[in-house]
Amino acid sequence: MSPLALVTGGSEGLGAALARFLAGRGYDLVLVARRAERLEAVRARLAPLGTDVRIVPADVSRPADQDRIAAAVGPSAGLDLLVNNASELGPSPLPPLLSYPPDELARVYATNVIAPLALVRAFREALGRARGRVVNISSDAALGGYPGWGGYGASKAALDLVSRTLANELRADGICVVSVDPGDLRTAMHQAAFPGEDISDRPRPEVTIPFWAWLLEQDAARISGHRFRAQDDRWEVPT
Repeated sequence: MSPLALVTGGSEGLGAALARFLAGRGYDLVLVARRAERLEAVRARLAPLGTDVRIVPADVSRPADQDRIAAAVGPSAGLDLLVNNASELGPSPLPPLLSYPPDELARVYATNVIAPLALVRAFREALGRARGRVVNISSDAALGGYPGWGGYGASKAALDLVSRTLANELRADGICVVSVDPGDLRTAMHQAAFPGEDISDRPRPEVTIPFWAWLLEQDAARISGHRFRAQDDRWEVPT
């Protein structure tokens, strides 16, 4: 039986690159994103690889959609990998933190913090059956304190803490949880953060593929609870 991976934000950018990488390694996939037509395009591109690709057009921040995502995996299946990649940037241009609209900040946290936690809760049994891994996609904005990035960065800092806490709380279930900063990438979300600017100097998401190959080869218990940067020159598991 093929391993199963669920990738949110799987219709473009890093999520689509990860989907292709995982399909090439023999994973069956459940891909989640808001726009059905983009998910269908990814599934069509992956068809020659022969993997089973289920798509779920959904907003991960909505509880009803979270239930539909869980149903796509099924109540008795195992889940080998959950990648919480879907993210909400917030208003563009990025506002100073003290000017951040509260409703927009709540939306950022709903997608970037609460939704990943909800999906881990929904898939706890499935992850436990497979002794699976959770990868929460973070950002250097979680550490940088960059002007304008306060809302997004704070949400990713919270996600880092959620990841470390879940790693400790789920260790007895055999579930591995890590957070990963993929670095600056040439994606639609990164372009939205810099409206009107040329971001062609940023690398495409595929630059991170060597990291993902490395990560999946590591002992799950040893890496659980750690934070990694995908574009580092080399990767080590802290002792």
